[in-house]
Amino acid sequence: MLWNTVLLALRAIRRNLLRSFLTVLGIVIGVAAVITMVTLGNGATQSVKDQISSMGSNLLIVVPGQRFGPGSDGAPLFKSADVEAIRNQITAAERVSPMVSKAVTAVYQANNWSTVVLGTSESYFVSGNWRLAAGRTFNETEERSGKAVCVIGETVRERLFGRQNPVGSEIRIKQFACEVIGLLAARGQSAMGSDQDDTVIMPLRTVQRRLSGSQDVNRLLISVATGASLTAFTVIDTVPVSVRAPSETV
Repeated sequence: MLWNTVLLALRAIRRNLLRSFLTVLGIVIGVAAVITMVTLGNGATQSVKDQISSMGSNLLIVVPGQRFGPGSDGAPLFKSADVEAIRNQITAAERVSPMVSKAVTAVYQANNWSTVVLGTSESYFVSGNWRLAAGRTFNETEERSGKAVCVIGETVRERLFGRQNPVGSEIRIKQFACEVIGLLAARGQSAMGSDQDDTVIMPLRTVQRRLSGSQDVNRLLISVATGASLTAFTVIDTVPVSVRAPSETV
């Protein structure tokens, strides 16, 4: 019975070769389309997860102001005392990295590139899960003294140095020279589409003295202890703040 059924099916296929071919082709295309879409969806999801996790885990960005959007611009910026208050009073904060950013033009010999200088502390590299491709990060002594040293991203390296190792060279930022002591490992685009490698990182005091001209701090990057409550971060005595998590929920 089964053999007769198979023979009958083969005869029907031979009589309608074109119809049979189109049916098989439709099935193949349909299955391939489903597999492709599922694979692309999983790949995109994993890519976003990798980009977010590359920022570091259990992170909060704290900015002055009670909310985002209109009405938050007038809030006073953080001061050094605010940073120390968070470090000393909130035990859930494992690391607190103050951040000040400035748009500048970096120059090396005949090459120049418009980028962003970030002034911060050494803990920023640990909290942000940054790895080094060459050189080192600045130390506590260089932070306190406001020494003109910097760590650059891969995009800045390519624009100013090509494939040359930049460690040990000096770039000019506005009116002062800065020694390149480290090169960050490439990260690519963030989940928001910005180039994470287009950056120059300096000690906070260096940026405050030579670029911003004030002791203000724009925002804080806080690494929170695993399992800690975020309630303590929603109110700070000195300045109203907004809190948002750029990575996973803690």
